[in-house]
Amino acid sequence: MPIIPLPQFEADVKAALAEEDRLAYEALKAPRTLVVRFGSMKMIGEFPYSGTAKPGCGSKVVVRTFRGTEMGEMLTSTCPNSGCTKSVSRKDMLQYIQNSGGRDYPFSTDGRVLRIASGEDLTRQEALEQSRHGLKVVARSVAERLGVPVKVVDAEPVLGNETLTLFVTSEDRVETGELARELEREWRTRVEVRHVGARDEARLVADYEKCGQYCCCKNFLKVLKPVSMKSAKVQKATLDPLKISGRCGRLMCCLRYEDQTYEELKKKLPRRKSRVGTPEGDGLVVDAQILTQLVLVLLDEPGPDGKARQIAVPVEDLLPARVPGAPRPAGDDDEADAPPGPVAPPTGERPRPDRGPPRGSAERRPPDRPMPERPRPDRGPSDRGPTDRGPADRGGPDRRPPQGPRPDRGPRPDGGPPRSDSQAPPPRGPEGDRPPGPGKRRRPGPPGPGGQGGPGPRDRGPDRPGQNGPGPNRPDGNRPDANRPDPNSRGPSPDA
Repeated sequence: MPIIPLPQFEADVKAALAEEDRLAYEALKAPRTLVVRFGSMKMIGEFPYSGTAKPGCGSKVVVRTFRGTEMGEMLTSTCPNSGCTKSVSRKDMLQYIQNSGGRDYPFSTDGRVLRIASGEDLTRQEALEQSRHGLKVVARSVAERLGVPVKVVDAEPVLGNETLTLFVTSEDRVETGELARELEREWRTRVEVRHVGARDEARLVADYEKCGQYCCCKNFLKVLKPVSMKSAKVQKATLDPLKISGRCGRLMCCLRYEDQTYEELKKKLPRRKSRVGTPEGDGLVVDAQILTQLVLVLLDEPGPDGKARQIAVPVEDLLPARVPGAPRPAGDDDEADAPPGPVAPPTGERPRPDRGPPRGSAERRPPDRPMPERPRPDRGPSDRGPTDRGPADRGGPDRRPPQGPRPDRGPRPDGGPPRSDSQAPPPRGPEGDRPPGPGKRRRPGPPGPGGQGGPGPRDRGPDRPGQNGPGPNRPDGNRPDANRPDPNSRGPSPDA
């Protein structure tokens, strides 16, 4: 059975509510301070009010500011006496300003509220709004005639006609004094030319954004902070400029709203190419979605058709990846009856083959059995006694096969018979002689007059031509300094 309201009952309710509202309004007092929004740039001001009327939130008021007499809109009051029974304390208002930009916030206290706007004030303000387009056209023509390279964005007159603000943009900073003076003679009022950027231009002329809402910069955003490309990379799946740019051509300001939330959610997701466990098996992380908290995993085990299988798993259902070689938990049905496999070594220890107990344990060898000594190879001349092994007997990069007797090398420099290999000097003893190393083998030279081997063709020393003295072609036909000791020996030869 439908319920039909009685007309007499509804009328009584409306009358009762109206009476309650009237009594509550009469109990209030007129506020003493009002928070007002004014101007095209949506500036905020806290001004004193001395009237007897009781304005509410959204009421139009006429205010005196640093620009002159203009129309404003009441936002709230900072005292408990408010017509709409809604007010904020001055402490809360200052805290809001500090969190919204601090000194950059367009807040002013230089002014006062004159009166509540009347019908005549509203009509005049509407006429000024309609004349703004014509003012822009005049300003553009004057700028072109004077050759000032600026773009006129908007023109804003005030209710009292004390000031007209002209908003312009330009690629470079240009002088606009001549343009301001010409417009003052044209409009017979003081003209203020103000340079704005791309974001402020969107605040003045933009209306709706891609999201369907009014532009944030024109609706409530007062401080336009820079937006980093890092926020766009985290929040957007594509970096197409048409999708991440606003009406101003810059990165959208709303990217800063959820930046902290995205960072916190991103920390919960595993990194790409990391191994994770899932209810269907282990796999490799391929991709992840921040808002939905889903992880796309490429499973190790292929599907029934033999192809690779990918599944989307919520981040709360992920499990740690199983260590290769470690036994599965006892609850697994596929390996519950299988014999236990080798146990994986603890973290940080490399697996070893079957070598017995670890080094240092008492079970490695019996205590009564001595450890056999390992054969130590010869480490060099210090471990052996005197030896007459030549460089050719040692192993090394310059090892050469044994050679037979060498032919005669020709006449000796002193006129004697040619020397053969049988006349080579005897080997040097260990007394003061350094054993030859494994490097290049030095050929012994012809013996001197005293039987001592002289320098060979490669070890002539300072007797080479063009150095300390004349070469072997001296007038007397003899080699100089024949009795000079060998510089390569450390002591006298046993034959000397």
